Amino acid sequence: MFDFNLPEHDLGESTAFARAPDSAPGVFFTFAKRAFDLVLSVFVLLPLAVIFGIVLLVLNPIWNKGPLFFSQVRMGKNCEPFTAYKFRSMRPAKKIERSADCPLEEDRITQLGRFLRKSRIDELPQIINVFRGEMSLIGPRPDYIEHAREYMSLIPGYQARHLVRPGISGWAQVELGYIEGTDATRRKVQADLYYIANTGLIMEAWIVWRTISIMLRRSGA
Repeated sequence: MFDFNLPEHDLGESTAFARAPDSAPGVFFTFAKRAFDLVLSVFVLLPLAVIFGIVLLVLNPIWNKGPLFFSQVRMGKNCEPFTAYKFRSMRPAKKIERSADCPLEEDRITQLGRFLRKSRIDELPQIINVFRGEMSLIGPRPDYIEHAREYMSLIPGYQARHLVRPGISGWAQVELGYIEGTDATRRKVQADLYYIANTGLIMEAWIVWRTISIMLRRSGA
């Protein structure tokens, strides 16, 4: 078990941020992680995505009317923008009006979408991003690009969390759950920096296990 004892208050430039890594993990670990991403995606996640895609094509017209997929520009490794894909779980909107500190628009989540979010099945199409090299299976969750740019100027250490590829699941996601707002994102950043500084095979395996557990218990958000 890892010692994940993060203080509740805003740390500013305290020792927790002083320990933020100034470089990405080593070449060997990065290569092994990339190989694992591709193998697991091809043999496990891709078949699952195809199966659920077919099922959702049938169910969407009844409980989730609208497009099958949702795409959004997010901030990736080295703060570069990329387009992330998901199974749509909310009613379509012409434009995202929610600011970084606005709560999630719960009223837009559809009946089927709620199941997709809790089981995290909605994230499966991001294997496209994994194949492209824009994401990893495990890493800090990528934020909507406009919100990310705002956090960059408000939260110490936020830029450093982009030293690695963002992930479909991550340490902050499985340990802290759904995060919204600037204050909660400060906590998420601490978790992300902890992950980057301590990443390794044991931590990766733990996050995979916790993610599977959350999916089976449908305790996601």
